[in-house]
Amino acid sequence: MEINWLTPAERRVWRAFPTGEVVDFRTDGDRDPALGAGWGPERGVRAEVVRAVLLDGPRRDGEIPALRLAGARITGELNLRYATADCAILLGDCFFDEVPNLYGTQFRQLNLGGSALPGLTASAVRVDGVLRLTGCRVRGPVRLAAARVSGALFLEGAEITDARDPAPGGGGPDDLDAPDGAPDTAAGPEALLQLNHATVGDDLWAPGRTALDAQTLAVGTDLRAARLRVRGRIDLRGARIPGQLNLAEARLSQPGGVALRASSCVVGELWLRAAAPVEGSVNLRRSQLELLHVAPEVWPERVHLDGLTYGTLAPHEPAERRLAMLKRDVDGYVPYAYEQLTASYRRIGDDAAARTVQLAKQRRQRRGLAWYARLWGHVQDLTVGYGFRPMRAVTWMLSLLAVASAAYAVRRPRPLKADESPDFNPVFYSLDLLLPIIDFGQERAFTPEGGWHQGLSYVLIITGWILATTIIAGVTRAVSRQ
Repeated sequence: MEINWLTPAERRVWRAFPTGEVVDFRTDGDRDPALGAGWGPERGVRAEVVRAVLLDGPRRDGEIPALRLAGARITGELNLRYATADCAILLGDCFFDEVPNLYGTQFRQLNLGGSALPGLTASAVRVDGVLRLTGCRVRGPVRLAAARVSGALFLEGAEITDARDPAPGGGGPDDLDAPDGAPDTAAGPEALLQLNHATVGDDLWAPGRTALDAQTLAVGTDLRAARLRVRGRIDLRGARIPGQLNLAEARLSQPGGVALRASSCVVGELWLRAAAPVEGSVNLRRSQLELLHVAPEVWPERVHLDGLTYGTLAPHEPAERRLAMLKRDVDGYVPYAYEQLTASYRRIGDDAAARTVQLAKQRRQRRGLAWYARLWGHVQDLTVGYGFRPMRAVTWMLSLLAVASAAYAVRRPRPLKADESPDFNPVFYSLDLLLPIIDFGQERAFTPEGGWHQGLSYVLIITGWILATTIIAGVTRAVSRQ
């Protein structure tokens, strides 16, 4: 490209490139790139000129070239498909007339921070350093599928909206129970931010408003999306995030659909601290988390938790508040979910909460049993809480012992052999009837007379056997889980 073909604005860009000098077209009265459609030729740079500068621009010995523009209007399509740009690029606070095509392009570093674009096509892009889209306003999909960013990807403060719909994300009906591999219809024809199969070597700082498709995303450390505002599905199925998936203070909304799908993921820490209650369902099936930080009130009415494994559940809450989460599983009774919650309480030494969860599990399981099994379950629950409430048995025993001792003290049983019987003791006589194994010699020496006296002895014997059986069954169940 000959320099005499260039406009005055483009000559400034051409001459600044060899030394990496910043060319700033911004004025004090007009710095908003959203108004860039009205910028005149004094701020206009043709996309073909940008391409020529990057691929065949002037070089100067001893200098490091870089393309650094601010406040420019890029006219036409910036097509760098499969190109290699070996210099740093800053196109900050710029206005793009057409969607840049960066498919398969290799960059050293790319910064589009603060710019306004009608979309971005950058699937399979390769960035050796940092890719920065901070504060961008994009009226169309941002396609970063299969991107490879060796450094960090910054998207914080970005606004990505559908040009056909002023509400971010689009929203729409969705099949809550569709398999994980089913097509995603939650955000219209395609998600607004596409990171599926992408790899980010360092952190990923996510935008403020977007619907995200990041299936099988691989991040080197963290994906930080604090204060995220989304109306649409966030799809992270199969993602690998060894550090934090930070959704603190987020607002996730997909009414009638899946707001967050993070199934089959491996994540160090998932944070929903101080987040608003999720509108829509949450799918964490088969995921592995070291820390799950979410308050009970954040969980939506429908969740998918089958196969979810986590080490620590925070913040620490009473078991009764956490159990509501398990009751909302769309798969119904999921035994594994109860075992995971039990393990998380045991891991921090809260054995009382662990027992509460196990008792809730037995009660939930009882609903699906035959009538006779349910009846026996009710007996175990009432007497010893399936072995997780052993003090109930003691209470029953002491209550029956007190009643029987008083009754037999008022009306003593008749001795079987008057000349051989030991002194009658109403307490030990009642214990002989209640305890099926221990023998104090009272039951063999005395027999109650008929009527209610005899009936009480039968009640004590039967109750004693029931209590003993349920205690043994409960203790055995508890010990087997240790």
